[in-house]
Amino acid sequence: MINKVILVGNVGADPEIRTLETGVKVARVRLATTERIFNRQTQETKEHTEWHSVVLWRGLADVADKYVRKGSQIYIEGPLRSNEWTDKEGIKRYGVEIVANDLKLLGRRGEGGSSSGGSSGGSGGSGYGAGASGASGASAGGAATNAYPAAGAGAAPQPAATSDPDPIPVDDPDDLPF
Repeated sequence: MINKVILVGNVGADPEIRTLETGVKVARVRLATTERIFNRQTQETKEHTEWHSVVLWRGLADVADKYVRKGSQIYIEGPLRSNEWTDKEGIKRYGVEIVANDLKLLGRRGEGGSSSGGSSGGSGGSGYGAGASGASGASAGGAATNAYPAAGAGAAPQPAATSDPDPIPVDDPDDLPF
C-alpha cells in the first residue's frame, strides 16, 4: 500500500510553531497549490488554488521555524492523514492534513521574504535548498541532489546549468512517481 503526497506550493502565512509539554516541537503550515486549466472552447486559462494543511514534527519543525515564511515556495512529501474531532459547540468535524517527512526550500534567496536553505540535526550549516527528512530531523543528502551547493563562508551560490532547480531528487530509478 502507498500513502504518499508530494506538493510544491507557496506558504500562505508564517508557520504556527508550538512546543508540546514533552519538549517536542511541531509546526503547522498552510500551503497553496495552483493549477492552471486551459479551456480550448473559450481560449481562456483559469486558475484553481487548493489549500493544504501540513504538519511538521521535531527537526522539520525547527527548519520551518527558522526558514519558512509567508510566500516561501516549498516542496513537501509525506503521508495523508485524516482527523476527526469535536469542536467547542459539540459539532463533529473532519479534516485532512499531510504529515511531512521531507521538506525542501525552493525559490531563490530573498524571494518571498524568506531565507532559503537550512538543515537540521546539527549538521552544521545552511545551504540553498537543503532538505531535512525524517521524524528525527536528520539532514537529507542535500549537496548531491540540489541545484546549488551549500553556502560556505561568504560563498555565493552558483546556478546550475538549468534555470530552475529540480525539486524532486531521483536517487533510485525504481522510485519514480510514474
